[in-house]
Amino acid sequence: MRVPMFWMTLAAVAAIAASPAMGEEWTKQWPVKGQAELRVDVDDGRVIIRGADTGQISARVVTTGWKIGPGEVVVTPRQEGSRVELDVRTPRFHNWIGTNNRSLRVELTVPRNVIANIRTGDGSILAEDLRGSIRLRTGDGSIDSSGLDGKLDAETGDGSIRTRGRFDLLMLRTGDGRIEADVLDGSKMTSGWDVNTGDGHVVVRLPEKFSADLDAHTGDGKVELEFPLETSRLDGGKDVHGKLNGGGPTLRIRTGDGPIRLARL
Repeated sequence: MRVPMFWMTLAAVAAIAASPAMGEEWTKQWPVKGQAELRVDVDDGRVIIRGADTGQISARVVTTGWKIGPGEVVVTPRQEGSRVELDVRTPRFHNWIGTNNRSLRVELTVPRNVIANIRTGDGSILAEDLRGSIRLRTGDGSIDSSGLDGKLDAETGDGSIRTRGRFDLLMLRTGDGRIEADVLDGSKMTSGWDVNTGDGHVVVRLPEKFSADLDAHTGDGKVELEFPLETSRLDGGKDVHGKLNGGGPTLRIRTGDGPIRLARL
């Protein structure tokens, strides 16, 4: 009995969907001296970067459902002195049956003292135990960081942001998502800080003696304070302006929709 072509095609597609997704792995290490500098640009995937007591930058690219090589995932590394660059590209058009089984992850181990610029077009970012200047960007995904010491500039188009560390500069922005920041003892503003979400709760925890000029506004919600403010102005609970511990550079906090809470650490 002849089997209709439709049913043969359907069976083939079902077999592909049911088969386990194959994966591949790519690794490389670069020795560096002094303060390392790292730039990573990923089209579509999760990025994890961790600091360690090491004299090299190590990278690991792990795929599921992708091959690593021409026509699929292309990994391009470059090094010039203590500066390392890593580009990870996926095919522009890959929307067909079974792509939901595909994923990509970039894992990085770097010296703790680092200048890092990390970007992914679509995926979450995790950063841990880094000291220096850290810039994190994702078009769609959460950003989580802890054990940081220095400057953090983090932005996501859609997703939550959580961070914990000792900061000299803090810039946090999300188009849609909650922001939660723990600012540890020893943090000191060298210039203005900005914490901004288009839609979401904001919680900033500060040391008892942290100094700043507070400028907080919520479009729909309330500003809650656990700190006394000098020369404060409160407009219906949505806008709060005043000095924390004598004032300093401006701590600007904004949310389009949601409460703002400024709490003691």
